[in-house]
Amino acid sequence: MKVTIIGCSGSFPGPDSPASCYLVEAEGFRLLLDFGSGALGALQRHIGLYDVDAICLSHLHADHCLDMCGYHVARTYGPEAPYPRVPVIAPADASKRLAAAYGMPDEPALETAFAFRTLTPGTFEVGPFTLTARLVNHPVEAYGFRVSHGDRSIAYSGDTGESAELVKLAEDADLMLCEASFVDRPGLPDGLHLSGRQAAVHAAKARAGRLVLTHLVPWNDQAAVLDDASRGGYGGPIELARSGAVYDLV
Repeated sequence: MKVTIIGCSGSFPGPDSPASCYLVEAEGFRLLLDFGSGALGALQRHIGLYDVDAICLSHLHADHCLDMCGYHVARTYGPEAPYPRVPVIAPADASKRLAAAYGMPDEPALETAFAFRTLTPGTFEVGPFTLTARLVNHPVEAYGFRVSHGDRSIAYSGDTGESAELVKLAEDADLMLCEASFVDRPGLPDGLHLSGRQAAVHAAKARAGRLVLTHLVPWNDQAAVLDDASRGGYGGPIELARSGAVYDLV
């Protein structure tokens, strides 16, 4: 299983990274976890424009899904259109919400490019992968994912505050992609995002093999986020996510 970070910027694209998007590959199958603002451009550095086999959206905030609109254009009007519809597993009403974001009522619906399936908690198969989705702690319906192939697994937090469900998803995972939007301080809001320290606490509880800090908000000092994570009691390797970084889990 191969994981490529397409985008890891939190809330909006940063100078060095699009917003959230992670490419997971095995057996020639290409799965995207989230498809946030700016990700479509960077994705094309790693795979062909029409090579996406499935998409899972953790939630419907723009920094996790908005480039679905641009990808609809590519698949609906590209030179060899119509292309096969891409399965999209997403929270309820994703098609309507994204169509509203697209904002062109005279255009065909997004179903010309995508086959939407409503995401609910549970375990299901996507291509060669086994995915487990659990609700996490965010102001909107939001999910974390565990993606497994053979005896390897990754956990992806999506956006979450402190969450026991995230610990379950990441239990003994080889790689944990965990959001770290905050630097720890008193008075952080509950049920919104994690600090670097809190991300490390979750990784320690889960006994994850490697922690990669994601959803890195551009206004933060990222060195401070990494230093914050070092105080979370996690004994494994910790690093900041980077657009273009690749992890081969063999």
